[in-house]
Parts: sequence; C-alpha cells; structure tokens
Amino acid sequence: MFLSKMTFNQSSLFGQIDDLQDLAIIERPIRRSLKTAEEIEKLTVDEDLNDIERAVYLLSSGQDVQRASVVVNLPNLVRQNPAETFRRVVPKVREVLHVAGVEMQLAAAGSFLTILQDDIILIQTHTHSILQIVLLNLDHRDTVVSNAWLETLLSAIDALPKETIRQEILNPLVSKAQLSQSVQARLASCRILGKVAGKFESQIVKKDLLPLVRSLCQDVEYEVRSCMCHQLENIARGIGVDHTKAVVLPELVELARDEGSTVRLAAFDTIVNLLEMFDNDDRTRVIFPLVKAFCEKCFKADEAVLASLSFQYGRLCHGLSGSFTEEQHLWFLEFYKKLCILGLHLENGHCESQAYPLELERKYELVRKNCAYNFPAMVLFADPKCFLSELYPTFSSLCNDPEISVRRTVAAGFHEVVKLLGPNVHYIHKELVALLQDDSLEVLDALTNTLQETLELATSRGEGAGPGRESKVSVPDLIPALAAAEQKAAASLRWRVHEKLLQRYSCLPRIISGDQIYFRFLQRMFTIITTNNALPVQREATRTLCVFLRFNRKLEQRQEIISKVVDQLAQGRSYWNRLRYLDLCEIAMELFSKSYFCKHFLVPALELVNDPVANVRYKLCCLLPRLKSTIRLPSEKPMLQQLEFCVRRLLCREKDKDVVATIRKTVLELDKIDMTEPYHKRHERDLLDQNKEKEENLLLEMEQLERQQSEGKLTTDKHSEKKRRDSKAGLSVPKNMSGSTSGATLSSSAGKEMKKAKLARSRSLSSHPTTPKMVNSDKPSKGKETDSGPGTRRGSLLPLNDDTMRSHHFSTTSTAMSTTPSASMPVLIRSNTTNTLEHRSNGSKDTQSRKLSIQRKSNSFGMQSGRE
Repeated sequence: MFLSKMTFNQSSLFGQIDDLQDLAIIERPIRRSLKTAEEIEKLTVDEDLNDIERAVYLLSSGQDVQRASVVVNLPNLVRQNPAETFRRVVPKVREVLHVAGVEMQLAAAGSFLTILQDDIILIQTHTHSILQIVLLNLDHRDTVVSNAWLETLLSAIDALPKETIRQEILNPLVSKAQLSQSVQARLASCRILGKVAGKFESQIVKKDLLPLVRSLCQDVEYEVRSCMCHQLENIARGIGVDHTKAVVLPELVELARDEGSTVRLAAFDTIVNLLEMFDNDDRTRVIFPLVKAFCEKCFKADEAVLASLSFQYGRLCHGLSGSFTEEQHLWFLEFYKKLCILGLHLENGHCESQAYPLELERKYELVRKNCAYNFPAMVLFADPKCFLSELYPTFSSLCNDPEISVRRTVAAGFHEVVKLLGPNVHYIHKELVALLQDDSLEVLDALTNTLQETLELATSRGEGAGPGRESKVSVPDLIPALAAAEQKAAASLRWRVHEKLLQRYSCLPRIISGDQIYFRFLQRMFTIITTNNALPVQREATRTLCVFLRFNRKLEQRQEIISKVVDQLAQGRSYWNRLRYLDLCEIAMELFSKSYFCKHFLVPALELVNDPVANVRYKLCCLLPRLKSTIRLPSEKPMLQQLEFCVRRLLCREKDKDVVATIRKTVLELDKIDMTEPYHKRHERDLLDQNKEKEENLLLEMEQLERQQSEGKLTTDKHSEKKRRDSKAGLSVPKNMSGSTSGATLSSSAGKEMKKAKLARSRSLSSHPTTPKMVNSDKPSKGKETDSGPGTRRGSLLPLNDDTMRSHHFSTTSTAMSTTPSASMPVLIRSNTTNTLEHRSNGSKDTQSRKLSIQRKSNSFGMQSGRE
C-alpha cells in the first residue's frame, strides 16, 4: 500500500511538472510578440505636434492602427477646429480610404454619420465634401462596405436640409438609376428614393421622383423590381391618396402578377400596408380579386410565399373586412382554415404530420405558426359569437398541433382569445387544460407569461354576471392540470420557468377556493421551500405560501400553516430552512399587518439570535431594523425589550467578525429608525397598516358569520324534526318546564345585553386608528357596530359569497403590496346581515332553539372574556 501511495504521489508530481512546462511553452510566443525597439520607434510621435498636425502625420506615414484611430477620432477634431480639419485632415482621409480595408471603411462610415447628424457642419462646402466621399464609396466592390456607406447616407438624410438633399443627392441619383449602372447602384437608388420621398412636397415627388420610380419598377433585374416595390409605400405616403390611386396602384397590380415570386411577395406586403389609402371601390374591384388570385396561386404552387402570406393574413382581413360581401368574407375565412391545417391530416380528432420532404415540412410548420399568431385577429374577423361553429375546430387543431412552435404560439396568445370570447370562454376550457399539461416545457413557459390573466378570465362568467349570480365558474380538471404543470416545471432543469409559474400561482386565491388551495398546493409549497435546489424558486414559493396564508379564511387552517412554518422553517434542522424563514418574514411584513406579524412571526425570528450558524445570525442582524419597525408602542413593549436583548446579546457574545461588523452598523440604524423618516411617509404607512388589519379582522368576521349561519341552519333543521316528532306523540309540556324556559329567556336576554355592551366598547376602541392597543387580528371578533346617532340602525356584515370576498380582498392587498403605499384603500362592504341573525335568534319561540342560542352566546361570551 505504501508503494502504491508513493507511486500515486510521484505521478501527480510529474503531472504538475508537465503542466508547468506547458505553461512555459505557451509563454514563449507572448515574449516574441512584444514590440522591438525599432517598432516602438516607428510608432512614436513627436509630442510637440498639435492634434491636427499629429492626425496628418499619422494618416500620411503611420501604421494602420494609427490611421484607424485618427478616423475614429475625426468627429472630435471637427468639433475642436472644423476649418483646419476639413482643409488638411479630411482630404487625407479621402486618400486613405482608396486603399483602406473593411474595418477602416466601416469606422469612416460611422464617423461621417456622426459628423452629419451632430449639427457640427454649418458651411455648405463642408457638407459637400463629406457627401462626395459618402457617394463615392457607395460603389465599393465589397458589399458590406457599400451597404455601410448606404446606411450612413440614409441616416444622414433625416438631418440634412431639403436644398442640400436636392443638390447633393437627387442630382447624382438620376445617373445612378440608369440601366447602364451596376445592380448594386440601382438597388441603392431604390432605397434612396424611398427615403427622400418623405422630405419633399407631393408635387415635387410626383414631378422629380415618379419617373425614376416607374423606371426602376420595370427594371430587367427582379432584385431591383422587388426593392423598388418595397419602397412604393413611402412613395405613396409622399404623394398622397389621389396620386396613389392613379399612379402607385397600377404599378402594384402589375408587380403583383410578376413572374418572380419575391416581386409578388413584395407587392403583396405593400398592398397590405397601404390598405387604408384605398377606398371601398378600389378594395372591392381591384384589391380583392388581386389578393384572391395571389392566395390561390401561392397555395397551389408557391410554398415559399405562403409564410409571408400567413403572417400578413390577419392585417389583410381586417383591412378589407369593411368592403367584403358575405361571400367574400366566407372565402377568406375558409382559406385561413386551410392554412391552419396545411401539411397535416386528421385522424380521430388528432393532428398528425404527413410525410413531406424536410424543407417543405419546415415551410408548412412556419405557415401554421403564423396562423396561430393571427388567430386572435381572425376571431375578431369571424365575430366571437360565431366562434364555436366557425373557428373552434381550427383552434383545437392548433392547440394539439404536432409541432412545438405552433402550440407555443397558441399558448402565447391564449389570453387574447379568452378576452374576445367573454362569457363564452367555457368553449376553450378543454384547450386550456391541454396546454397546461403539454409535454413541452416551452409551451408551458409561453402560457405562464399571461397565466394570471388567462385564469381569471377563464373562470369568470364575463360581463353578464349580475350581483345575484355566481361570478366564478369551475373549470373541469383545472386544479390537477395546475398541479401537474408545477410538477413538470420542478422536474426540469429550467428553474426560471418554475420560478415564474410559482409567481403566477399567487393569483389562485382569486381562482379557486381556500380548501382547494389548502389541500392541493400548500404542502407542495413547503416541499419546494425545504427541498428545491434553486434559491429563487424557494423564495418565490415562500412568497406564494404567504399569499395563500393571507387569503385563507379558516382559523384552524391558518393556525396549522403558521405552526408548520415555525416547526419546519424557523426551528428546522437545516440552517437553509431557517434562512428561508427570515425570507418569509420579509415577505410577511409586506403582506400582513404589524400586529399580525408581531403575534405570529416576530418571536421565532428573534429566537434565531442563538442560531449556531453565523449566516443565520448575519441575516437576522440585517433584518433587525425592519423587525423593529413592526413593533407598536406601548402595547408591544415586551417585543421591543426582547429585540433589544437580542441586540445586546449579539454585541456581547458574537464571535464572527462579519456578524459583529453588521450588528454595529445595525445599532446605528436602529437608533435612527424613528428620526429619519418624514411624518407624511410614516402616516401613509400607518394608514396602510390599519387597512391591512381591518381586512384581517373582516376575514375572521366573515368566518364567524358563516359558522353562525351554518349553526343556525342546523338548529332550524333539528327544531323542525323535534316539532314533527312531538306533534306526532302528542306530548304536553309540564308547568315547571315553562318556568325553566322563562328563566332561560331572561338569562339569554341578560347575556345578550352584556355581549352587546362589550362589543360596542371593543368596536369604539378599534374605530380609532391612533389608539395604541389594537384588536388582535387572529381572534374571531364580532360584527362591527357603529352608532351614528339616535334612531339609526346598527351596521353589520353583508353575507358575501366566498369568491366575491376572496376577489375583493385580493384586489385590496395587491394595492398594499405595491412599492408606493396608498394613503387610502378600498373599504370592505358592510350591511345588515347580523340584524337578520339576531332577529332569527330572538324571534323564535321554540324552547330547543332558545337553549341552543343561549349555549352559543354564552360560549361566545366566555371566549371574549378569556381574550380580554
């Protein structure tokens, strides 16, 4: 064994020596590449030369890198000394460009564009000299260089005056547009014509430019015709509607029938872009037959043009829809349906790709993808009322397309379709569930971007839902699909998709009931927080968990969630879980009121001062100022004392240097926490906190009201059953029973009066926001009563359904979560439901009903006394 270890050590040592030798070999060429003394001498410039002289010297006898630096610095030279720069430096640059390489040419094009756009040149001769250089290099043999100079010229046209454009650009353009010039020169002429058309009046464009336009539209090269066709849009907008109808439209009709497919495609794109400039007569007599023939020809024999046709199809249909007859409207809709299933065959309702060559299959895939992109526009074109009969099979086909790119595009626009369908959104519930369960994570990612809006609209009945109707509907299999989508994202390596999905799941309290969230998603959030390896995913799951807790309306479930948070996170075995608890505290301070946070989250956080891991103590130190801001005096003075004890403990016993430095810095922040904040910000924050506390109390009140309603219903059912049983038996009530009943009635009324007095006293205290002793947010408080004067009725709670209450709470807390706190928040609705309950309990004369009412009220009174 000793020999084997020795052999291993020797081999590792020899391996390190070989690595050092390799490094030495790599270092040799570096030493050889250093400049020699002669080369350094050549690169040295006399320090006594000024900037202009140095630039002339480097352009004349410098190295390529020095010449390039002068060209790049040319705008600065012009700013400093324009006269000398144009007299001595610019001619040298022009000479250098004749033999310069591509890099220097590109640098010169950028420098001259900066000069022309920078309003540096005020003298006509200087502009003339620059434009001469630009126009001269347009004919460069290298296509990259010539295109760079062309882009320079086109960008400079926006900054040049009309007269300069006419003299320096349009006059040379006439000769460059002739057939005797190269194709590259004629292509440049087409683009220049399209650019300058917007700079002049319509009469000048018609007189000076249209002859050149016609000539280039009839050029022998299809590339030139196609390029000029793309510029006809700018020409048409430059000459106006009347001249467009007389001059441009005939040229477009001829180009749309050109033998070259690229020319026809350019004509089609231009027609779509200019639809608003044609009247109804032109659209009906000229455009529609032309477009129809173009579509039919492309569908039969020109697959290359189908991609662009399918991409523009939505705009085309909307531009022409006002001029369509019913027959024409139906033809365009049917043609769109054909494009959506191009390259597919249907078997048993499922789409499957046919066997095509790979290139053709890719073209068909792109066509269907573009159709999916245009589907919302086609829903509007066909009328959403006709969706089920006209477009639903097509939509289902796109959602189940075999290609991922098509399904991803449908998922990205799903929310738009949902908006358009409105109350008929239930038509596509099946497709929503299918996309959530799609095999591809890319499809789920695209759907997740707008998942919150999609779910809210998909579960709503639309605008027709009245106040007496349910505003939410259940989507079959939605909850299993959402759970499966999260599991699929968690199993993948794309943690950003998982993080985004968890962020969107924070809208679930508006979508599904609290019990569904509690039993299907809460435990999953705990699992993600404690086991996931991606920190952003853990934090997002923590935030979503807090949102679920915030809108849970059952006291037992909230208490169990908080208990599990403390057990698994605050007191977890892994320090990683304890760090997540501190993250949860940061989120809880944003979502919950101060009193709720202090009651449930503050003490476990402060207990982490004894944590054996320095990272946990360090994070606690950073969080202490925010924890102190949640403590309200004098009601929560013990909390403040405990926080101060934590600070003293860290100052006295802490050993880690980073934690010591942080706690010293934190002590200074704690001392200044009440001094630096302006009064108006503190007041806004207090108002926001009061609103949060009111909402938390209202959740508890709603829960108690629902319990009372359910208990009252149960009591009524039992009373009815007993009454039927007693009436059948014919039993008589003894006299002593009536005495006990009257005694029970007296005790019930006395308990009721005492309860009302305590309730009024507690409500009068809670109605003042400046009172330091706040209502405990997690105790089931009674219905709020306010006395506005003699003879007024006492207000109480409106029996809202679960969805209405959840939606309203979520909207108000969304305001609370915003970065800028709002001074006022929506007031939750109250009505006279409690009066109804009291009337029902008091108005009943049945003995059993009174006994149950007495028992319920005495229990409530006992709970209230125990709390106080």
